[in-house]
Amino acid sequence: MQLRYSFRVYPSAGQRTALARAFGCARVVFNDALRVREEARAAGLPFVTSAELSKRLTAAKKTPERAWLGEVSAVILQQSLRDVDTAYRNFFDGLKGKCPRMGAPRFKSKRDNRQSIRFTANAAWRITPGGKLRLPKIGDLRVKWSRSLPSDPSSVTVIKDAAGRYFASFVLETGPEEVLPEVAPELGIDLGLGHFAVLSDGTKVDSPRFLRRAEKRLKKAQRDLSRKQKGSSNRGKARVKVARAHARAADARREFHHQLSTQLIRENQAIAVEDLCVKGLARTRLAKSVHDAGWSAFVSMLEYKAARYGRTLVKIGRFEPTSQVCSRCGVKDGPKPLSVRVWTCGACGAVLDRDVNAAVNVAKAAGLAVSACGAQVRRAPVPAQRSEAGTHPKRPTRLVWGQAGIPGL
Repeated sequence: MQLRYSFRVYPSAGQRTALARAFGCARVVFNDALRVREEARAAGLPFVTSAELSKRLTAAKKTPERAWLGEVSAVILQQSLRDVDTAYRNFFDGLKGKCPRMGAPRFKSKRDNRQSIRFTANAAWRITPGGKLRLPKIGDLRVKWSRSLPSDPSSVTVIKDAAGRYFASFVLETGPEEVLPEVAPELGIDLGLGHFAVLSDGTKVDSPRFLRRAEKRLKKAQRDLSRKQKGSSNRGKARVKVARAHARAADARREFHHQLSTQLIRENQAIAVEDLCVKGLARTRLAKSVHDAGWSAFVSMLEYKAARYGRTLVKIGRFEPTSQVCSRCGVKDGPKPLSVRVWTCGACGAVLDRDVNAAVNVAKAAGLAVSACGAQVRRAPVPAQRSEAGTHPKRPTRLVWGQAGIPGL
């Protein structure tokens, strides 16, 4: 399977200028190609092919108006044309029902939160023996290697986010050598807001609420931004501060998701989760808390890690009455308000914890062999493990050449 490995890069002032030029050229080529196809559609002409767009790009580089396109690598310009094709393909496939419905391709702006360029193998980029990323017509970028690459990457994408940070994202192939040995446990997970995840074995993982904890700092940064004059340099600096505050909360949430998902995948052979309608829940009064939890991102991590390490992930239907059925006797006891956290089954008399009972029912609905004993109410709350609820402290990392997977190309 294909994976992405992302690393922070620190370009110099001159390299930032070169990257800005490359971002702008790639954006102009994308917009020109989109404009050509939209004008042809409006005029009733046939769809302009990719080959024709490539010919027009070559001709445009020889004109005075677009001669500056030759200042950047030709590969990133061709990749912009590939991005146009991908945007149209996703749009048409969505109309045909082959994939989730996507919006029509839109023009890019230099004020977009994300700017990116992509270099493929024929761009002659490489990792130097000193551990720097050498890009054509940009130079050697300093990379903070946090881990080794398991194989030779096929392409690299340089990204600038809204906070002004730069990242290098490598695409590489991984083989079956990463499959973990089989283990016995099978697990059901009930995702929620009071606790981020409740497991069928009775473990409850507290919700860190990263956005709620950062609200005070975000409020101050947003208030300072609103008081700056539009178009001024101070407003631009204040905007970056707001973006960095949001990025810190997002990074902490992503790290929490990675740690918890990796632990669950390593310790369990099969995992069952509920297919939640996050888009619908995000339209309720709980919208901020739902977005703060990040259920969709967590489930996506479980999906690709299960495929990578040879585990099984099962999604059950969102209309399964997991909170209404007794996990002991299987009798449906009817819906209950959210304020009811513990209830007694009218048929067998079992005292059930609502969330643990739901997690056990999720596992049973997925066909996993779990015990219902964990569905009994626990007199004391089970705290989350430190490795699940926290993040690793910042520690210096160094690049050790000779490690497998970081070749000096």
